[in-house]
Amino acid sequence: MKIAVLGTGGGGRANAAKLTELGHTVVVGTRDPKATLARTEPDFMGTPPFGQWLADHPGIELTTFGEAAAEADFVINGIDGANAVAALTAISEQLAGKTLMDYAVPFHYNPEREHPWPTPWGVMPALDPVDSDSLGERLQRALPQTKVVKACVTQEQETAVAPKTVGNGEHTMFIAGEDADAKAQVTELLRAYGWQDILDLGPIVSCRGMEMYAHMHSAIQFALGGARFGIKLVR
Repeated sequence: MKIAVLGTGGGGRANAAKLTELGHTVVVGTRDPKATLARTEPDFMGTPPFGQWLADHPGIELTTFGEAAAEADFVINGIDGANAVAALTAISEQLAGKTLMDYAVPFHYNPEREHPWPTPWGVMPALDPVDSDSLGERLQRALPQTKVVKACVTQEQETAVAPKTVGNGEHTMFIAGEDADAKAQVTELLRAYGWQDILDLGPIVSCRGMEMYAHMHSAIQFALGGARFGIKLVR
């Protein structure tokens, strides 16, 4: 299958590398390929330049968001949450009829707000939308011809693509979306990643809870000194 991974951050890289390992043809999408490849310094999260990573992963193509989506059978969204709706709306025609697995968190960095939450790397980003809406819902409304499935948002992407690295894979992945066939397609991919316990939370509105969990995930990770972990739903 030809899969487009939109976004060149750590999460996009983790998914792209794993998909290539599984035998898929992978194209990575970015806003401006030339600008992306021209960067020589790590980003604000310390992620090394994408060009350096790409050189170590032959066979993965870098192109624009629209070109990547147009060529693909299946699309994974890793565009930062603050810009995802605008970026994906701009390529709605190329996404029409396709399944879009979205793992983005609607984080807005460096918020000016009362009672900031200090973290080891700065102030905790704010969630927007939150509570009465979600990024997943906004994407589905903006892309009515695309089948949006929220997944992998409750995990670091390095763990999402390799669940057995934590507790031998004994933890739970959550998904949500409106289209049963699209959720089955995402579930099949997650099984290939190594997930055994996948819980369908139902309609796209469940994204609200999935995305709001991001703050709890961060709090646990701070308490663990940055260690990767998973959560297990005990029935």
